[in-house]
Amino acid sequence: MHVDLESPGAIPARRTGSAERVMWITPDRVFYVGLLGVPSARSMGAISLYVALDAPVHISVEGGEWQTGHVAVVQPYVSHRVACDARQIAVIHVEPESVDCASLPPMLRQASGPLVAEAFRARVLRCHDALIRNGLQADAPMFNFDELVFGGALAARTVDPRIARVLDRIRNDPSSQALAQDCAEQVHLSFSRFLHLFKSEVGASFRSFRSWKRARSLLHYVVDQRTTLTDVALGAGYPDSTHFSHSIRQVYGLKPKDIFAGSRKLRVIGPAQPLALYA
Repeated sequence: MHVDLESPGAIPARRTGSAERVMWITPDRVFYVGLLGVPSARSMGAISLYVALDAPVHISVEGGEWQTGHVAVVQPYVSHRVACDARQIAVIHVEPESVDCASLPPMLRQASGPLVAEAFRARVLRCHDALIRNGLQADAPMFNFDELVFGGALAARTVDPRIARVLDRIRNDPSSQALAQDCAEQVHLSFSRFLHLFKSEVGASFRSFRSWKRARSLLHYVVDQRTTLTDVALGAGYPDSTHFSHSIRQVYGLKPKDIFAGSRKLRVIGPAQPLALYA
């Protein structure tokens, strides 16, 4: 059963130590509390939720007027800008190919922009506190993401098995240089039929999806100070650091160097780095 995301709820008091920055990554979800920076326009391939911690969130969707609220949702691949008077913000990403979008809570299906969801905001603040407490315990058990953040499992999407194979391939190796033609041959489809079926099943073009997954893989690197940005660019599958910087800025609205600089005190919870930079 899902938590009531839209009815009023008590906002818990911010605890001492609640400013701790944390990012919880799973293959299909991200929970982030940390610095926002000053992003330019960004466009991410996930359903994104921006949640105010200490000051309201300001959002401009596709170049429109700025709007203000304590929670905002942005649908996948929608260009937007975000600002906040406070230094830190909470951000949640849900990968759309992993969920049945028609069965999502209404809040997650709304048009991009601010929304009224004070009960959900209160839940996000409690989630942040729970992650901090959990991280301070030896051998603490890991939470179930959907249970903690949404109050219950989000319904999974049923995808054509042929497209599911390709999704797994990209998810498991986002740095792969595999072309759409290669993937079409892998699942025994013509090139045009594959592209059509992929977009129909996933809701995004093959190229957009692969670009997003490659950019998303950057999140696994952000606290690693042992390597240069050029190493990260090549390890993530970008041909050079210039293309890497341009692509990352298009997705996140920030330069890679600024993302790394703002992540120095970030604690990352999740799977180990998927790409072998140090082999």
